[in-house]
Amino acid sequence: MTATPQGRTRRAALVAAICAGAVAGAAVLTGCGGEDPDAGTNGVGKLPPDSIQAKTRAAASAASAVRLSGTVVTSGRTYTLDMRLKDDGGTGSVTSKGATFKLLRVGRQLYLKADADFWNEADGKDGGDGAAAKLDGKYVKVPQGDPAYKKFSGFTDKDVLLDGLLTLHGSLATDGHHDDAGTRTIRITGDKGSGGSLDVSLEGRPYPLRLVRAGGAGTLTFSDWGKDFAVTEPAKGETVDYGRQLPAS
Repeated sequence: MTATPQGRTRRAALVAAICAGAVAGAAVLTGCGGEDPDAGTNGVGKLPPDSIQAKTRAAASAASAVRLSGTVVTSGRTYTLDMRLKDDGGTGSVTSKGATFKLLRVGRQLYLKADADFWNEADGKDGGDGAAAKLDGKYVKVPQGDPAYKKFSGFTDKDVLLDGLLTLHGSLATDGHHDDAGTRTIRITGDKGSGGSLDVSLEGRPYPLRLVRAGGAGTLTFSDWGKDFAVTEPAKGETVDYGRQLPAS
């Protein structure tokens, strides 16, 4: 029988003791079953799901700006959004039923910009009276009393939009650690996913990064948190009045 050196025996015994958890509360070590998935993170992955949701909503509310893109289904219609939002305005594009228009809000003033085909369809015409040509590519002022203002301004209002979106329905639970474009996340779900799911960043502030809405009501990604951008009034030559009630559908 070959003798085992005493030094090697002692080292093996020490490793065995550590891996057996001899020290209560010690961190899980590499070589003893894997690394701690929350090591080096902001720590929210260790919290209960309701606390994670509260922290991510607080982080989103406190952020000065955000970009969101993806789809939202509301009132039976699907909207594809690519919007940049901040406290005093927003800008971006909205697509629905093949028609794309741009929205710009500076303070309380909302503008809608679209091509002639959009306005022809809105008027129920097919290139008839030339009015659409005058609106083509222009920023159309949306009066605050127009029904379209309430509907479309919500797409440009950071607080209103996020407050309505960042809510999961039903009983909350965590659904493991994930990765979103290279950023580690913790996922929380409502009613095991049927009430929606939200991936929350484990790096830096616990911002929401990806939302799957309940009932197939769309999927959105969030980025550029806190990254400022300019919203300015369009030049007078680029702005026109519609002269009638704007289409809200």
